[in-house]
Amino acid sequence: MKAIALMCGILVLNGCDELAEIRKLIVPDYFFLNDQKEEFKTLFSLLEQEAVSTNEYFALVREIGNRYLKRKEYAKLVNFLNTRIQDADPFNAYYALMIAFAYKQQGALPVSALYFNLILNNYPDVFVQDSSIHLVCLNELIKIDTDPEQQIRYYLELIERFPNDIDQGIAYFMLGQAYEKSGAWNNAIQAYTNYLKYPGTIVPGQPDSDHYAKQLVDFNRSSKDWTFESLNSLVATIKAALDSGDSARLWQHRAKVNFFARSWTEANSDDSGMADFNMSYFMRGRISYTSALDSSSTAAEAYLRTWGWAQYSTWYLYFRKINFPLDPSIHGRWEWAGVYYGEKF
Repeated sequence: MKAIALMCGILVLNGCDELAEIRKLIVPDYFFLNDQKEEFKTLFSLLEQEAVSTNEYFALVREIGNRYLKRKEYAKLVNFLNTRIQDADPFNAYYALMIAFAYKQQGALPVSALYFNLILNNYPDVFVQDSSIHLVCLNELIKIDTDPEQQIRYYLELIERFPNDIDQGIAYFMLGQAYEKSGAWNNAIQAYTNYLKYPGTIVPGQPDSDHYAKQLVDFNRSSKDWTFESLNSLVATIKAALDSGDSARLWQHRAKVNFFARSWTEANSDDSGMADFNMSYFMRGRISYTSALDSSSTAAEAYLRTWGWAQYSTWYLYFRKINFPLDPSIHGRWEWAGVYYGEKF
C-alpha cells in the first residue's frame, strides 16, 4: 500500500531540466471515462497546451492516472502512460512505476518486473514523499524475481545505495541465502559474517537465522579435523570409546564447533557454553548402546541410543553428514554433532 501511496504523492526532483516541449496528441474517446467525459476532455486539452510547465504537465498526468487507478481501469492507465514516456522526461520513472503496479494489480508479475527493471536500468531516481522510486523497485523485484543471481544483484544494490533505508541485517542474511543457492559459498560466508554484526535481527520466515549463520561461519573458521569419511567409521570409533570407559577419549571425537547437548524440546538453543561441558561427570559407569542406529536415522542424520549416564540416563548421540560445498574435501563427511537427553517423543 505504501508503494501505491507514492503514486499519489508530491514528486521531488533533483537536477531535472524542464521538457523542451510537450508533444500534442490526438486523444481518442477510448481514453475518456463515460461518466467523466467532459472532465477528461478538459484535462487532455490542458496537456496539449504549449505554455504548460513541466510540473503542471506532470500534475495533469498524475490526476488522469489516479482517476484510472481509482476505477481500476488498468488497460487505459497503461496505454495512457506509455504515451507519456518520452526522451529526457524527468518523470519517466514515475510513469513507469505506475505502469508496473498496474500490471502487478492484474497479476501480470513478469511484465511488472520488466518495468521495475526498466526504471532501475534506464531512468534516474526520483523521490516521492522522501521515498526513492528505485528503492521501491528493488523491494518489489526481490518479491517477484526469485532467481538467485537476480536476488544477489538486488540485495547488493540495496546495501550499497540504501544502507540507511533498509534493515541491513535482513539484507545480508538474504544475500547469503542467494549466494548459497547460486553456489557462491565464499561470498555466502562473507554475507553471513556481515549479518552476524547485527545481533537480534529478526529475518521474516527464518526463525533460526542467527543459529544457521553462526554455524556456517564458525565451521568455516574451524580446523574440521574431527570429521570421518563415513558414518560407519564414525559410529565404530564412538562405540569403541564408549567401551573403553574413557571420557576423554570419547570427548575428543566430538565436533569442535557447533556441538550441542540438549533435551529434545530445546532444538537450536544457544550452545556457546559447550566448551565447559564435563563428559567425565556424566560417564561414571559402563555406558551401553544399541547395536543398530535408531530407525529414524536418514542418509543425512543418524541417532545412536545409549544409556547408563549419570544424568538423564538415556542419551541419543547425534551424527550429521556435513553439508559444506565450499570445501569438497570436507563436504559429505560425517561428524558427531551433539547429544539429545532423554527418550525420544
